[in-house]
Formats: sequence, structure tokens, C-alpha cells
Amino acid sequence: MTQALVIGGGPAGLMAAEALLGAGVPVLLAEAKPTVARKFLMAGKSGLNLTRIEPFEDFLAAYGDSAECLRPMLAALPPDALRVWAEALGQETFTGSTGRLFPRAMKASPLLRAWLARLDAAGLDRRTRWRWQGWAGAECLFDTPDGPDRLSPTVTVMALGGASWARLGSDGGWTAHFAATGLPTVPFASSNAAIAVHWSPHMTPHFGTPIKGVAWQAGTIVSRGEAVISAKGIEGGGVYPLSPALRAGAALTLDLAPDLSQADIASRLARPRGKQSLSNHLRRALGLSPVARALLAEFARPLPHDPGDLARIVKALPIAHSGLRPMDEAISTTGGVPWAALDENLMLRDRPGTFVAGEMIDWDAPTGGYLLNACMATGLWAGRHAANWR
Repeated sequence: MTQALVIGGGPAGLMAAEALLGAGVPVLLAEAKPTVARKFLMAGKSGLNLTRIEPFEDFLAAYGDSAECLRPMLAALPPDALRVWAEALGQETFTGSTGRLFPRAMKASPLLRAWLARLDAAGLDRRTRWRWQGWAGAECLFDTPDGPDRLSPTVTVMALGGASWARLGSDGGWTAHFAATGLPTVPFASSNAAIAVHWSPHMTPHFGTPIKGVAWQAGTIVSRGEAVISAKGIEGGGVYPLSPALRAGAALTLDLAPDLSQADIASRLARPRGKQSLSNHLRRALGLSPVARALLAEFARPLPHDPGDLARIVKALPIAHSGLRPMDEAISTTGGVPWAALDENLMLRDRPGTFVAGEMIDWDAPTGGYLLNACMATGLWAGRHAANWR
């Protein structure tokens, strides 16, 4: 009989395995893909953002409606503790100007290699190309390279991911097996996703251009981050935090001059412009970039000449869009196992001895380190409590 089974080899599953091994419990880790942590490695290609160093209550608030549910897990692995964990694996870290914590190497691969070496040395039994196929009573069913297999673990931690980036392993297929046994799930939806926009031809020259020094707003959420114009719409860290409000149907507006009041803008635009075109006047009076002026022409044509009317548009340019891009393009998803189906230890109430962690839980978080920190924190929490339950 397998002592402890961890299903899913992403950061949450690996952290659960580390907690179980640290408690002296032998662990078999089953991963459906040929290698583990594929999405983790992809995220690290542009610089692995581990977490964000800031006061804990500010950090916690980023998780919105799930903040209080996640509080004990994040308190057990807060940002400073995650930094210490990474450096114990020989990965020097640094904190950027916005508080984001990165490995000095700016890659995920050195950290993952060191982590796997430590887990393997502790006795982790890794099985790849093992795809979970549901339950038969107390047994976990798998398709493996050697054919069907069954395991009867004393305790299980599931870290099967959400439903984005299916080619890397997170396809949400596990929900069918939950439904077959009557376990509840919440439908998946895009999070940290690009916004779909159908551009007119005049925007084509601006594809790939960053939009800087602006403020995006949807509902009550305001983001000062940078985004990029793409052929499919608008993407980047500036718009990803707006996902919850956009999913709820909130309108999207863009403040092209967030450091100026509407009155200041109107005053500057009221200055004589002589023979200048309106576009040049906006450039000289407000310092608007070519892409900012193009967006004004895209969404507010014809532009009003009255300084007061134009100032209102500059401060709250309505962006017509078609919602969030599809889930498989999103960085993460919301949906999965509802909090009500779990006890305080992340064990399924209707299946004692089975714990869940990571993105398969129905919670939402912006990028910028919050997502990864919570995945690892829930993995650690589930692993520790799985060891105690056993």
C-alpha cells in the first residue's frame, strides 16, 4: 500500500510532497505529463516572480474574496519565508522596485533542478505519464505507460491545476471525475487574461507597442501597470488584475494622464494651439504618446474640441471590448473545488483522507507573485495536514 500519494507535479504538488517527506512519510508523486512543473518553467522564462515583499495585510488583501480562506496558509508560508526557502536551495534572490521577488538567475530551471534534487534525495518516488482516471472505491485509478494501474494510498494530496495552458498539463479534465462521484466543482473562467478587442485597421501599426504611464479601471479595480497592444487585444500586467471585474461585466476605462486632474488637463488643452493639429496639441500639452493618441482616435472619434469635454475623455476613455480572451490563453483560472467542500485543513469533506491544493481550488489572485505564493502555500498546508491525518 502506498503511504502517501500526490497527484500533480506542479509547485503545489511538489510542496505537498516536500511537507510529507519532511514528516517522514514515503511519497509517490504521479504526474500526467512527461516531466513535472511545465507551467512553472514556462512562467519562469520571462523572469520567475516568486512573490511580493510587502506588509502581510496588504499582501493578503490582493486575494480579494478568498483572502480570509487563504489567511492561515499564507501565514504559514508568507513572502519572507518563501524567500528563505528559495535561498536554502542555493538560489539567491532580489527584490525589484515594486516589491516583486525574483531569483537572481531570473529563471525557474535552476530553482526547479535544486528542488527536485532535494526531493529525490529525501526519497520521492516520481512517476511521469501517470494520468489520474478517477476513483474505484478507495482506489485511485491511473493510465500509465505500462497500462492501467491502481493505488490504495493511506492519504492523498491532489494538485491537478486549473484549466489554462492545457498543453502544459492544466486542462481541468479532473472535474469530470469529481462529477462522477458527486463532488462539487465551480465552472472555470479566465483570470489574469488578455482583453479581446476588435481593432480598426488604423491600430495595426501599434501592435506590439506598450502603453505606459496610464491607469486602467474596471468596476472598483484600478491598475497603474503597463499593457501592450496586440492583434488580439490588450495584454500585460496592467490589465490582468481587472479580470474579476471584467468577468462580472464591468465597463473598462483608461486614464491617459493619471497624474493630472481633469481640471489641469482642461486648463492645458485650453491654451492656444495655433496651426497645430489636435493630435500635436495633445502631445505637446499632455505629453501623450503616439499609441495613447491612437487609442483616443480609436475609441472617441470624432474627438471633441471643447477642452472640458476632451479632458473628461482623456481621464476616462471608454474601451470597447469583447471580454476576456479564452481560458487556454489565460495565465490562470478561477473555479474548481469550492471552499465549502473543504475543511480548514484543505481536506475534502466528502472524501476523508483526500486533500487538495493549488489552482484546483476556487480562488483568484493577480499575477505579480501572488498566484505562485498561494499555490505553494496551499501545497505546504495540505501536505502538512495530510501527514497529520495519516
